[in-house]
Amino acid sequence: MVEQNPFFAPSTLPYGLPPFADITDDHYRPAFERGFEEQLAEISNITRRRDMPTFENTMIALEKSGQTLERVATVFFNKSSADSTDFTNDLEEEIAPLLAAHSDAIKLDAQLYWRIKTLHDQLDQLDLDAESRYLVERYYAEFTLAGAGLDEAEKAKLREFNQKLSTLTTRFEKNLLADTNDLAVVIDDVADLDGLEAGEISAAAEAAKDRGLEGKYLVTLVLPTGHPYLDALSTPAVRARIMDASRARGSRGGVNDNRELVLEITRLRAQRARLLGFSNHAAYVTADETAKTPEAVAAMLGRLAPVAARNARAEQDDLQLQVTDGAPITAADWAFYTEKVRIAKYDVDTAQMRPYFEAERVLHDGVFFAANQVYGVTFTEREDLQAYHPDARVFEVHNEDGSPVGLYVLDLYTRDSKRGGAWMNPLISQNALLDQPVTVVNNLNVPKPAAGEPTLLTYDEVNTFFHEFGHALHGLFARVTYPKFAGTNVFRDFVEFPSQVNEMWMLWPEILANYAVHYQTGEPMPAAFVEKIQASSAFNEGFKTSEYLAAAMLDQAWHRLSADDTVDDVAEFEAEALAAAGLDNPAVPTRYSSAYFAHTFSGGYDAGYYSYIWSEVLDADTVDWFTENGGLTRANGDRFRDRLLGVGGSKDPLEAYRDFRGRDAVIEPLLKRRGLLGA
Repeated sequence: MVEQNPFFAPSTLPYGLPPFADITDDHYRPAFERGFEEQLAEISNITRRRDMPTFENTMIALEKSGQTLERVATVFFNKSSADSTDFTNDLEEEIAPLLAAHSDAIKLDAQLYWRIKTLHDQLDQLDLDAESRYLVERYYAEFTLAGAGLDEAEKAKLREFNQKLSTLTTRFEKNLLADTNDLAVVIDDVADLDGLEAGEISAAAEAAKDRGLEGKYLVTLVLPTGHPYLDALSTPAVRARIMDASRARGSRGGVNDNRELVLEITRLRAQRARLLGFSNHAAYVTADETAKTPEAVAAMLGRLAPVAARNARAEQDDLQLQVTDGAPITAADWAFYTEKVRIAKYDVDTAQMRPYFEAERVLHDGVFFAANQVYGVTFTEREDLQAYHPDARVFEVHNEDGSPVGLYVLDLYTRDSKRGGAWMNPLISQNALLDQPVTVVNNLNVPKPAAGEPTLLTYDEVNTFFHEFGHALHGLFARVTYPKFAGTNVFRDFVEFPSQVNEMWMLWPEILANYAVHYQTGEPMPAAFVEKIQASSAFNEGFKTSEYLAAAMLDQAWHRLSADDTVDDVAEFEAEALAAAGLDNPAVPTRYSSAYFAHTFSGGYDAGYYSYIWSEVLDADTVDWFTENGGLTRANGDRFRDRLLGVGGSKDPLEAYRDFRGRDAVIEPLLKRRGLLGA
């Protein structure tokens, strides 16, 4: 029976799709155990060699190691994020420190590091192609940064830090999911949902029914501080309940309180950074990103914050004029009155756009159609292939000439077992060395209406859809030799760039006209809607930029603490950090408060949440390039695919950008987009 474990051999399904129908909970732990054992044996076979290091006997052997572990880890962590259970929660807490220890066993192996360093020192004498040379450079840089050059006593301390942090960050995520579910707002009277669309009310009723609350309505919380319903709900008390619940996550005492975890995680990260020779965790992280230093990050964020805060204050004054009783605008009110001002100043009501954003049309005639027009790819649903959840659908992707690209899995709807937010995961990543194909997953969190009712997306949900699909295209299109460079394996502060670029097609005239059709009448969305949206493009950007920058600067503040700094109170530290940044406006709260800041305390964006706006410099500059060069053409799409998406992580990302653009990016297009030209 052990040999029948589906993780012990590559999947025989199309494009390496994991055999989800055959996978049970009993398969995960044995597969992890075998995966650990196999890879350590493979590493030992490299380090026990008596001959001198060569690219073949060291780098190729290293790249070929760990295949069983890779197969089980990708499937398990996708499941634990998208369809968690008590079993996956318990196993993840058990596995996290074991994975950290396993990674350390490899990256801190002195003999392996010697072999890599030897090759690195001889790079100019080795006859390597550009990708192979970059492979040596990346491994050497990453092993050095990971502590491979420390002495044995220091390595022992480092292992202790890494295992503790893996356990704490895993616990943070599980606490957040549990508290997010616990704090979902129960509504007894449908009248309290006045302002919502019928589909939203239906989704709230379905969510309540799923929890055994028949006849009630449940507003589940989303990952950021705000909530999509806040712009429509007409009852202030209900808006306040939702906002209060959102901001309470992880900080109300009890077993799911994350505040002590925040303090412990940041303390351990600072101590680890000092052990590795860095003044703080932010310096450690940015050393191997395109930013290079936290000072470079601070310079950019600090340039933008004052103008964003000033713009937000001006927007707040406009909102206040809409309040008839004179009460000051609160964070819970901002979105509601923003829509009123948007209508009054620009005659734009994004709620009117929802009937034109039916999910199936958005998917096939918007997201897929844009990819077809830009890159020539087509999508065919494979109902014969089973994903990991009944709601997840599988699509086969082909190039224009009929050649295969890979599989795309879409998991659209929210559920209690899925963490908040939206993301892309690879299930198998293309590389020539192992002759692997590619399968990627997009997860979103759209409320699911009752059976037979249409799923109508909000403007922001459509934007998120295009964004996440940009990540999927990056993963699908990358064609590399080595597993290390597969898909979206690029620097963290570059990875958001391709996905942000893909957002441009949402409102591109030819694309919009193809999918934005009224779900009942079949009438196209009025051109005036889009004209008004574009005319108001800088509207509310003060708020949007401020709440994002507040989170980015809060992340930096936590991770610029040194090992000698002491913080005892999370709320006090957060308040001081936001005040120092000039972003402490109570009506414009940080997009993520510390106790539910999953990106930085469990999601891999620690000291890296600045990445979104850092990447947006490249994005805005790229949108200008497309516009200047004819917009939506296959020639433009092919250039972007070949020179950026297609290279994966196989070359320095800024070098790839220069190859595409002909120069480095400039910041002015971003400043214009966000209404920050005074920055």
